[in-house]
Amino acid sequence: MFKGILHLHLTSVILFLIIYLIKTLFLVLNETDKLDSFKSKTKVLEMIISTTFLVSGIYLIFNVPEIKTMLIVKIIIVLAAIPTAVVAYKKSNKLLAVISLLMIVIAYGLAEMSKKPSVASTKSSVVDNDLSNEEYAVKYGPELYKSDCNKCHGENGDLGISGAFDLSKSTLTKQEAIQVISNGRGNMVGFKDVYSEKQINAVAVYIQSLRK
Repeated sequence: MFKGILHLHLTSVILFLIIYLIKTLFLVLNETDKLDSFKSKTKVLEMIISTTFLVSGIYLIFNVPEIKTMLIVKIIIVLAAIPTAVVAYKKSNKLLAVISLLMIVIAYGLAEMSKKPSVASTKSSVVDNDLSNEEYAVKYGPELYKSDCNKCHGENGDLGISGAFDLSKSTLTKQEAIQVISNGRGNMVGFKDVYSEKQINAVAVYIQSLRK
C-alpha cells in the first residue's frame, strides 16, 4: 500500500506543479483571459489534485521510519506556498505567483534529496583491509544493518516500514541480496554510492542470519 500511495503522491505533485506553472506563465505574460479560462476549466481537477497531494503527503509523513530535518523543512515550505499562491492569483501579483511556484519546486527538490541513504557510522564506514570479507561481515555486518536498514526492516527484519520486504522470509541468495542492496528495489534506494563492496557484502551476509 505504501508504494501505491507514494506513486500517487508523486503523480499528484507533478500535476500540481504543471498546473501552477501554466497559471504562473499566463499571469506573468499578462494573459488574463487565458488565465481565467484555464482556472475555470481546471478548477475541479485542481481541487482533486491538491487534496490528493496533501492527503497522500500526510499519509507518507506518518509512515516514514523517521522524521528528517529536510522533511520538516519541506512541510513548512509547502504550507507557506499554498496561501502565498492563493493571494498571488487573487490579487494577480506576479512576484508572489513566481515565489509560490519556486517554493513548491524547492520543496519537491528537498523531498528527493531526503531519499538519499545516510552514511554509515564513522567506525564502520572505514573499510578494514586487514580483515577478510568473512571476518569483516561478522564484525561490522550488524552495525551496518542497524545504521541504515533497521529503521525500515526492523531488528528482526520483519518490521515492514515504508513497504520494506520481510527479510525473515527472504529467499534471495547472497549475490541477489548484494544486487538489491547495491541498486535498490521498490522504495529502497541503492547503497552502491554509500557503501564499499566489502560493506555491502557484510550487510548481505547479516540479513541472511535474520531468516526464520
